[in-house]
Amino acid sequence: MKNLLIGVGAMSGNDASAWIDRIVLAEEAGVQCAWLNNGPTSIDALVVFGAAALKTRRILFGTSIMMTFPRHPLSMAQAAIAVDQLAPGRLRLGVGPSHKPFIEGIFGMPFEKPQEHLREYLTILRSILSQGSVNYSGRRLSTHAALSPAQKTGVKVFASALRPGAFRLCGELADGAISWMCPLPYLRDVAAPALQEGAHTAGREASPLVGHVMVSVSEDAAAVREAARAQTSYYPQLPYYVQMLYDAGYAEVKEGKFSDRMIDDMVVHGSAEQVKERLRQLPSFGVNELLATVIEPKNDKQTYERTVRALGQLAAE
Repeated sequence: MKNLLIGVGAMSGNDASAWIDRIVLAEEAGVQCAWLNNGPTSIDALVVFGAAALKTRRILFGTSIMMTFPRHPLSMAQAAIAVDQLAPGRLRLGVGPSHKPFIEGIFGMPFEKPQEHLREYLTILRSILSQGSVNYSGRRLSTHAALSPAQKTGVKVFASALRPGAFRLCGELADGAISWMCPLPYLRDVAAPALQEGAHTAGREASPLVGHVMVSVSEDAAAVREAARAQTSYYPQLPYYVQMLYDAGYAEVKEGKFSDRMIDDMVVHGSAEQVKERLRQLPSFGVNELLATVIEPKNDKQTYERTVRALGQLAAE
């Protein structure tokens, strides 16, 4: 689609070879971007993209997201630069603060002032990647460094966003905003206006809005609902997601689980044609790019490939 860039999540368990196989499949199918999550205990997405760069030619690579608290922005830039050298201009480096239970509970680090932290992180990261040097002293982070030799990169810096303030920050400082689990009306009514507001404040063009959507080319609605519920079970335990979904009109999220209504509203499933028809509506919700998480029912091992093929067809329209 000319007005919608198509991307797909390429994770499969915690297996680097399987991730690379899925990235290769996505490129062969015509999907334009492969996205990898980087959770607190998952393998490193940037390392995998470095290997995948040697097996692909054109597909973009996106991280959704690399956690900022455990990794200094200069260290993050060093890894991103290596990927950019292997796949020039193809990396969209998505970063974000993650959540208190992960940062404090797993890494043992204080999760303080996450939005202020992200603002400083983006400032440093964009400087080193776009100018080759940085000289910054902030309240949360400080960096004084120059690449040797000095160089600019083709890396695009994206950031995660759930609430209006985060979308405004992305509009100000990032090359794109990555939503996650946000219902489409929320993206249209809250995220897109906040993103534009941030861009206006900074005197720049509005950044692309990446709409995360759960997708499954499967006509077994019950199996899709079961798989989606299993895959989303921990989101109602995370306060930022609970508040965003509550604000989006799902008061039942306060009960600690996803209702059938929430899943039916948020998962695009059905035949390939039904899925593509629903996804064609994304631009009307302010979405510029699709980040599709494929929901894979246990009893159907072909769901992922079937869905990726449909997404590739959509990309070719």
